[in-house]
Amino acid sequence: MANKKIITVVGTRPNFIKITQLDNELNRFNGYFKHVLVHTGQHFDKNMSEVFFEQFKLRQPDYIMDIKGQSPASQIGAIIIELEKIILIEKPDLVIVVGDVNSTMAASIAANKCGVKVAHLESGLRSFDLDMPEEINRLVTDKIADIFFVTEQSGYNHLVHEGTEKSKIHFVGNTMIDTLVAFEPEIQQSDILSRIGIESKPFVLMTMHRPSNVDSKERLEILLDIIDHICEKHFLVWPIHPRTLNNLKKFDLYQRFEANKKIITTEPLDYFAFQKLISAAQFIVTDSGGIQEETTFRKIPCLTLRENTERPSTVTIGSNELISYNAQSVIEKIEEIVQGKYKKGQIPPHWDGKSTKRIAAILKNIL
Repeated sequence: MANKKIITVVGTRPNFIKITQLDNELNRFNGYFKHVLVHTGQHFDKNMSEVFFEQFKLRQPDYIMDIKGQSPASQIGAIIIELEKIILIEKPDLVIVVGDVNSTMAASIAANKCGVKVAHLESGLRSFDLDMPEEINRLVTDKIADIFFVTEQSGYNHLVHEGTEKSKIHFVGNTMIDTLVAFEPEIQQSDILSRIGIESKPFVLMTMHRPSNVDSKERLEILLDIIDHICEKHFLVWPIHPRTLNNLKKFDLYQRFEANKKIITTEPLDYFAFQKLISAAQFIVTDSGGIQEETTFRKIPCLTLRENTERPSTVTIGSNELISYNAQSVIEKIEEIVQGKYKKGQIPPHWDGKSTKRIAAILKNIL
């Protein structure tokens, strides 16, 4: 019996959320695959990581690097050096890289230089914004990769346009949705609504973390204008980043923020609690990437305060809208939602909870 060895490299919590079902699906082939899990440590907090692995019933990684807290360039360099050592020990047939973080690009470079094939999970996504570090990571990884797993039609189109052989591109769908589907019972059992006292209250969920949105006084004032409008009819739940809180104080906006008694702030939340909030919210206001996909799957209106998205199917098919960072534009969209005039989103093809199963079957045919 063939024993094909695969190394999967992950570095951040969103990476792990995209591979929670991979071990299970590879194991269905009765020992055909040996799966080695490498955590680069790009996001690593011992306590948080242990809770995370426990929640998702994930086994501990076979290797954990210690590269946190470095500059992006030195982090990438350290991952390349450390992963080369692991590749030389394990001698894999394939390295799987996930998403668009520094670990993704570094791992693809290391594997390529060691003569090992690379599969890129979530390939072909493009924002066309070269000021975004993630866009550089995507472009470099997709130039190096040998097998391309795409989540949506735009990914396929971009790769073909860039000259990738069609036979190497596999439209498998979105593995992050696999995690949502697999853990939906646990998500719905979360007691977060009662914990923060909004069980029977209509609320809006907000996440804002991009420096461009929370590091300037002018932008924070616009955000508070939007929040004031939301709070005329809804409560606002905001898992707020400490940096945003500090900036509100620094720019003398904290009093205005604190005076609004319909804002409910929370500590950073675990996955199940956060997904429960998404599922129960009237709508979402965000500048995040993944939330655009999760709201699309749940058909919940999502207003994304960004000029571009690397996930256009969430806009063209799903319930997401891109809106410029302007209070009036956002307020107009909010009114559409409140009045029931907002578009009815659909779920994109293959976002059905079976994407990881497709990936495992494809790898069995290829390797």
